[in-house]
Amino acid sequence: MNTMVSTTPYGAWRSPIHAELAASHDSRPEFVGAVGDEVWWVAPRPLEDGRMTLMRRRADGVEESALAAPWNVRSRLFEYGGMPWAAVPRESGGPLVVFAHFADQRLYAWEPDDPAGAPPRPLTPASAVGGGLRWADPVLPPGRGEVWCVLEEFTGEGPADLRRVLAAVPLDGSAADDRDAVRELTDDRHRFVTGPRLSPDGRRAAWIAWDHPRMSWEGTELKVAEVGEDGPFAGIRTVLGGPDEAVAQVEWAADGSLLAVTDRTGWWNLHRVDVATGACVDLCRREEEFGGALWRPGTRWFAPLDNGLIAVVHGRGAMVLGILDPETGELVDAAGPWTEWNATVSASGSRVVGVAASPRTAYEVVELDTGTGRARVVGARHMDPVDPAYYPEPLIRTFTGPDGREIHAHVYPPHSPDHLAPADELPPFVVWAHGGPTGRSPQVLDLEIAYFTSRGIGVAQVNYGGSTGYGRAYRDRLRGRWGIVDVEDCAAVAEALADEGTADRARLAIRGGSAGGWTTAASLVATDLYACGTIAYPVLDLMVWLDGGTHDLESHYLEYLIGPFAEVPDRYRDRSPLTRADRIAVPFLLLQGLEDPVCPQRQSEGLVEAVAGRGVPHAYLTFEGEGHGFRRADSVVRSLEAELSLYAQTFGIDVPGVPALELAK
Repeated sequence: MNTMVSTTPYGAWRSPIHAELAASHDSRPEFVGAVGDEVWWVAPRPLEDGRMTLMRRRADGVEESALAAPWNVRSRLFEYGGMPWAAVPRESGGPLVVFAHFADQRLYAWEPDDPAGAPPRPLTPASAVGGGLRWADPVLPPGRGEVWCVLEEFTGEGPADLRRVLAAVPLDGSAADDRDAVRELTDDRHRFVTGPRLSPDGRRAAWIAWDHPRMSWEGTELKVAEVGEDGPFAGIRTVLGGPDEAVAQVEWAADGSLLAVTDRTGWWNLHRVDVATGACVDLCRREEEFGGALWRPGTRWFAPLDNGLIAVVHGRGAMVLGILDPETGELVDAAGPWTEWNATVSASGSRVVGVAASPRTAYEVVELDTGTGRARVVGARHMDPVDPAYYPEPLIRTFTGPDGREIHAHVYPPHSPDHLAPADELPPFVVWAHGGPTGRSPQVLDLEIAYFTSRGIGVAQVNYGGSTGYGRAYRDRLRGRWGIVDVEDCAAVAEALADEGTADRARLAIRGGSAGGWTTAASLVATDLYACGTIAYPVLDLMVWLDGGTHDLESHYLEYLIGPFAEVPDRYRDRSPLTRADRIAVPFLLLQGLEDPVCPQRQSEGLVEAVAGRGVPHAYLTFEGEGHGFRRADSVVRSLEAELSLYAQTFGIDVPGVPALELAK
């Protein structure tokens, strides 16, 4: 026990969790897959310019980075990406791996155990239009000598000049210099598609499609088609879904039945679908989510096992791993310390692998043996970089907002084993607004949160109305009310924390990135509750967004969030923080990646111009080589230290060892 506890003002506590530590420990694995007896996944490398590498855990337990720099396993499909790799085990010679390389967006084939050590070889041609032909959500159908995936092909320089189809790429490399060698499996009748899933008998394929103006969580269609020896899919038809029903994932079970997650009950539940009639059977009807927002094709909330059971990630708020018996509806959750499982599960035999975390551990690759019920870490094992005594102690809270509505939040009070605050002082608090806005903040160990809480600054993550994890009605609270419900819900949490004496009302701040940047900026123009704010890669001007100012996926999203422009044009002007920038009266920090295709820099520059010379302290930091969100360690360090300095200057705190942020007026 530490006997050297000092009494120090909130925010001025010394902490071993420095910005470099927080930045370098972003090791969150994703897109995990079981490849025979091996487990593979994608892992970030923030200290290597933010590239993504393929990790491999061999059958003997050896874990290794399979691809060295400069290989970067990441697709730009939809700009948010999608499953970027596929692999199949072979009887001899090790697995065959196919992956998308970020730099040129080409597909590559690679044999990691090739005795000659041959490097990855290209399968698809390069393209200078739209950042390349883009590929994602690949599958390797047995015996066909092809990889099937989503192809995103730009036809012009504009963000909407493109088409998307399902395509088959020969594994022999014949398409590396010849676009015509790529076999298209569907036409481009639908704007968005996920990768195909092949039935066990190889006769049918299933996938999900949707069109503007809907986003995938508003309404999608489950497509089924007949598969021939060659040529495009035949007899394509819709068997589930529609404008007001969102199918989030589809897979075939080992017995040939079709499984899909759909929200037709108001919750994303798992159903068995009759391919002939479209009739659905809810396999485990609960007011819980067995799916989520489909931002990236290849996201998987469930995986069928060969014995007929189904591994499912499910929950209300927090998502956990369970094993479902579809015949009885019995659901048994996996034992272990993990309280949050990501939507990336894969099954092989009786094994299930996924990615899980808890408030005391970062994300790890976990394997569940369904025969024994034993779960264990098999990759990316969490190692405490500092004494866990410095980690925050989170509280799951439900607050009451306007009209008596529930607001879900995670509250992280200041916490340090070395410091106590003066008895008469209340702590500063920062409200964190997540992106999306159709997203959710999980309750897991995050060293960026600990960076603040271990210094005496509290954090409140608000899953405002519109967040996933709480049913469709909760999501739809934001329909037509973006910039109102999110702002009100964040303010309600901040007000409640101040009213109950948890937070210092005079030292409240708000921060967020992307849609969270919008909520932050909208909050600063709509209320005087916050003393300052941190706005990262934000949406600020809805007219710019509407007029080709973003990428294709979200180019019509505002019809849901704000309303059709032809019907409510004034909302677009009145809701935009940029048109109300004269109402910002408190200091703010603005962070912007210079290669951001989702929220380009001209909106941020517009805000800087609007406040220039008005006497509002502010700083505008830009980041070379960064897109929508920061991946490089040096970018994260710079942004974290700048944010802490903003709070220190605004709250009157002496923060040791942090460079002072220069604030212009």
